[in-house]
Amino acid sequence: MSNQERKTVLDLPLKIVLSEEGTTVFIKQNKKLTKFKLADNVEEYGLLLDKFVPSAIQRLLLIDYISKIEISRAEFVSRRQEVMDLSKLILYSLLYRQFSNLLFTKILASEVIKKWNRMNPASIIDEKTKFNETFLQNYLKEQEKQVYELKEEILAPIRSAITKNSNLLPEEKNVQLFLSEKLLNNLRSIIWFILLKFRGVENFENLIKEIRIIMAEYIEKSRIAEYVALMVIELAVNAENTNLRREAASLYRGTVDANAVLFDQNIRMRVIEELTKKNDLVYVSWKIGGTSSSIGTQGKLQITLYNKEDEYQVVKDSIDSKKSADLKKKSLFDFYKEIPEGSADTELGLYYLSYLSEACEKVGVKFESLVSQIKSSDTTIITLSFYL
Repeated sequence: MSNQERKTVLDLPLKIVLSEEGTTVFIKQNKKLTKFKLADNVEEYGLLLDKFVPSAIQRLLLIDYISKIEISRAEFVSRRQEVMDLSKLILYSLLYRQFSNLLFTKILASEVIKKWNRMNPASIIDEKTKFNETFLQNYLKEQEKQVYELKEEILAPIRSAITKNSNLLPEEKNVQLFLSEKLLNNLRSIIWFILLKFRGVENFENLIKEIRIIMAEYIEKSRIAEYVALMVIELAVNAENTNLRREAASLYRGTVDANAVLFDQNIRMRVIEELTKKNDLVYVSWKIGGTSSSIGTQGKLQITLYNKEDEYQVVKDSIDSKKSADLKKKSLFDFYKEIPEGSADTELGLYYLSYLSEACEKVGVKFESLVSQIKSSDTTIITLSFYL
């Protein structure tokens, strides 16, 4: 089971920008929104959280109430796992939402619904059909046993295929089994209502087979979540270490080795304190394409890292070179073995870009990375875009 699913609270301050729909709902419910400035100096209204409950954030993501999440810190090493968990939480939630939306579209286009619409022109079911959510929830609660049975019917062949897949490690099998259930558990109520109502009719089995095919595709897509999380934390830690060295050089005026800040805890804490005082932070944001977004951005996840960086061209060249690194010569395990023990700082982490690019290509996810600069503020911007 994924860490973000196990932990009830993550100790990581967040800035959450609500979508237009989310803002409307929060205002109608008299929820107080906070005004804040993001890394790109744009002012937004949203939620400021010192800690957060992953399941609550996931619910908001699933119903398209969040458009952006941002974190900012002087150091990331102490919150490495939390940052990775947040990254996976966001990506999994977006995949669940995409799966649900795609499935609804497929169901509406199925022979099952086409036949119903031909036979019942006064009660057609399409994307414009309005269903009362309270009614749907009550109905599904009454049909809880039937919902469970249908889930098991859908999952049985998928579980069997995962269990028998000799190419998967035991942990990978557990993750895929878990995700297969999560994909179904996060389906919109209307989907279960339709499936239960039409269960057993002509062509229903074909529809179930198509659902399984789409599920298999999304289970495969989910494999990039770990790579994305690793890439995010490696980029953040690299930026953090650049800042630590720069501040240490300024603070100690050459009396200590700048690299000592990475290993000497006392020096490190003092430098982090100075960076925090100066608000010299590293920012990471996740911009989520909404269901009502323009064409081409509905399944888009854009992750952006902002950092004041003197050597922009060095960073750009380094990242560009890693994107096309020859991975046939070394495995990811080999790269890890080369990392000095106890060292959080390594350019080897940038090789995740190559692994990430390869992993995305295998599962049909378009991936782009870009390094740019705001010259007026010496801010280097690293952008990772995923089209799910």
